[in-house]
Amino acid sequence: MANVIENGTITSPRGFIAGATAAGIKYEGRLDLGVVCSEVPANAAGMFTRNAVKSAPVLVSAPRVAHGAARAVVVNSGCANACTGERGLRDAEAMAALAATKLGLLPEEVLVASTGVIGTFMPIDRVAAGIARIRPDSRGGNAFARAIMTTDTTCKEIAVAAGAPGGNFTIGAAAKGSGMIHPNMGTMLCFVSTDANVELRFLTAALARCVDRSFNMVTVDGDTSPSDTIFVLANGLAGNALFDQTSGAVFEEALGHICEHLAKTIAADGEGATKLLEVTVAHALSVEDARVAARTIASSPLVKAAINGADPNWGRVVCAAGRSGASMEPDRIGVTLSDVPVMSQGMPVPFDEDALRTRLKSDRVSIYIDLALGDGCATAWGCDLSHEYVTINASYTT
Repeated sequence: MANVIENGTITSPRGFIAGATAAGIKYEGRLDLGVVCSEVPANAAGMFTRNAVKSAPVLVSAPRVAHGAARAVVVNSGCANACTGERGLRDAEAMAALAATKLGLLPEEVLVASTGVIGTFMPIDRVAAGIARIRPDSRGGNAFARAIMTTDTTCKEIAVAAGAPGGNFTIGAAAKGSGMIHPNMGTMLCFVSTDANVELRFLTAALARCVDRSFNMVTVDGDTSPSDTIFVLANGLAGNALFDQTSGAVFEEALGHICEHLAKTIAADGEGATKLLEVTVAHALSVEDARVAARTIASSPLVKAAINGADPNWGRVVCAAGRSGASMEPDRIGVTLSDVPVMSQGMPVPFDEDALRTRLKSDRVSIYIDLALGDGCATAWGCDLSHEYVTINASYTT
């Protein structure tokens, strides 16, 4: 079982260093450029956005991580370097090369990621000056996590430790995400480090499974970024017996804990959000049906608005499920809002409306819908839709 490390960061695992600086990419005096590096060679796995519009860093990093080895990641906020053509590709490659020189690595050992405004060119001269100023060390994890934030209001990081034959291991991670969140790959930006000794094929498969159960079940506004990226670097310094498909359950459990924690944190910090929304669909005909129904409910503007206003309008939940494409028989459906049954076998259930409104004013709201058709179950996470969401996105570039 994984134990959360108090104040853990991406540099909690052995052999990882990180650092950040304020490069002035969009705002003066704000951390916006960071690097994280393994001091020894590491296995690498990653996943990327499935949006047809992909940022230059995604196009540069995808073939690099496909080789299965990397030592470092350089990341900026404030400029997504997306829809920037050949210049954007050159700038992404230049960022990686500058970081490689700084860290004493080969350019192909460095992955790159960017987040921020789409359609603006990277101020590569500021990036170069910023990278020169960064002094990575084992205490730099929190600064790195703060440097990748855009409209995030909270710093998203975690580290866990777990036991294993041959040596205990640690996993650390940092993520960012607040708006343009409806991933279909991994997450917005997420970087995972571990000192575990992990076989590459298993590392890649475990990451995909964990992402599918966590980040792929998060939604804030239904939009998918061109920059969505997750990387995991595993340097093996823990010295444990090799984790692979037959022996790696404890590693995958710990990685899953990291991913689910960050997924919930991202959902709770959705732009303008006041509440975390957790939607569980049970007894669906299949797991895939449960997944699609849960995500549809969690992303419904009508459901999200009702949750914001603490309005027990459960009909919106049923209708969202009904349009999701999941198989269902309306006269079997049951719905529970924050532990209060409101529908059973397709019929309304009497409830105390004032008492339920009070429950729905909590900063965590749950929706449970029972389709009574099979064994499929899935949970999705989202947030409410507030006036502040419109305020933030009406002036995002200004």
